[in-house]
Amino acid sequence: MMKLGVLISGGGTNLQALIDAIAAGTLDAEIVLVVSSKPDAYGLVRASEAGIPTMALTPEVYQDREQADTIIAQELKSAGAEYVAMAGYMRMVGNGLLDAFPNRVINLHPALLPSFKGAHGVLDAYEAGVKITGVTVHFANGEYDEGPIIAQRAVVVEENDSIRGLEKKIHDVEHELYPEVLQLVATGRVSIDEGGKVRIQ
Repeated sequence: MMKLGVLISGGGTNLQALIDAIAAGTLDAEIVLVVSSKPDAYGLVRASEAGIPTMALTPEVYQDREQADTIIAQELKSAGAEYVAMAGYMRMVGNGLLDAFPNRVINLHPALLPSFKGAHGVLDAYEAGVKITGVTVHFANGEYDEGPIIAQRAVVVEENDSIRGLEKKIHDVEHELYPEVLQLVATGRVSIDEGGKVRIQ
């Protein structure tokens, strides 16, 4: 069973999707620690209600990003985490965390990378008028919204979609895709080849 640390910043709906998948037996993992970049994030409530240990860092700690990432890495290691899942974590991770979990920090992005990077992927795609957007799960590296892509799933943008409607479509796909991808990781089916591309058995 994969020991998983989860990083959040907000409501924690993707965290809840992972909790539900574990409870349903479709994700062979145990969430050993939830770390929030915001002390008032509702995702911390979700974690507590599920009996999962939590930790929140104040804005002052994040003034030194590398120090913050080192603290997070130490706490995740102490909790027994083997992989780290970023689930709506609105901060870029640095070497303090990436070096502690090489090729084991996984990010979820609400667009089809490499298009529409950044914190407003859904809105940027909507305003660009694209007809297809989607969700990407990838290994994080030292660049924002880069790193080897593990999986993507498309979402059709209908003519009558509002931004809120598109956001809901994206979130629905996130809640399906992320547990599925993490299950592939948990069962040892995901690897990175010498060329830096992800291979799935």
